[in-house]
Amino acid sequence: MKQHHYRATITWTGNQGTGTSGYKAYSRDHVISAEGKKDIEGSSDPSFRGDKSRYSPEDLLLDAISSCHMLWYLHLCAVNGVVVTNYVDQATAIMAEESDGSGQFTEATLNPVVTVQHENMIAKANALHHEANKLCFIARSVNFPVHHHPTAVV
Repeated sequence: MKQHHYRATITWTGNQGTGTSGYKAYSRDHVISAEGKKDIEGSSDPSFRGDKSRYSPEDLLLDAISSCHMLWYLHLCAVNGVVVTNYVDQATAIMAEESDGSGQFTEATLNPVVTVQHENMIAKANALHHEANKLCFIARSVNFPVHHHPTAVV
């Protein structure tokens, strides 16, 4: 088995002068960095005192599922003669929060709208989403279902 290794640096930038002296005394803001890549401004979800203009871990998990699926899907289309000219996914996910504040994702749904070059490619374009889900590293790693409601158009 071949292994791939990843590194990230997460730097908390939310000390407002008194650190974590109280629950409301600090910002949840942080920066996600990786060598040679642009930084991502992160925070917690606004429901948990986060900055809504920054990506939350929950956003990034859904983004990872959707983008991994798309990349596998485009690969499969390329090697199967399906010419994709546009791809947009309005992905959604549900997270259930428990009474103790813990929680977990219960599902994610990908809703890709794929534009293909010819009408005779539509059936194959739709079918390849199933294969992409079986290959996607992220979807294979989560413990909740990832549903797909694809639409292919010319």
